[in-house]
Amino acid sequence: HVQLVESGGGSVQAGGSLRLSCAASGYTYNRNCMAWFRQAPGKEREGVARIATGSGNTYYADSAKGRFTVTRDNDKNGLALQMDSLAKEDTAVYYCALLRQFRFCGGVLGTIWTMYGVWGQGTQVTVS
Repeated sequence: HVQLVESGGGSVQAGGSLRLSCAASGYTYNRNCMAWFRQAPGKEREGVARIATGSGNTYYADSAKGRFTVTRDNDKNGLALQMDSLAKEDTAVYYCALLRQFRFCGGVLGTIWTMYGVWGQGTQVTVS
């Protein structure tokens, strides 16, 4: 049974930084796609960044490029998201998600949240 658990959310002033972590358990950490999504109140869930765990290739939403960095977290068998230069518009619940079909990671399908079959409970990020 695959489980994802996020941590590292919190409150920060605009311009500050946060690092989110996602610990994964219950599966073999090999050749899949792991992603960060976020959802603000009243808005659709949107992709932020993702990584193909086999190749290490990373992909970012335009809103995240140059500010956020997604990496694998080998200690937690999961991934991390370093968020710098945070803005109020980044306020949302951030979710870690797993897509087993790694071949979809780099394309449009990798940006669609309904493609992901495993989700964490989410962690709140508030930027003021």
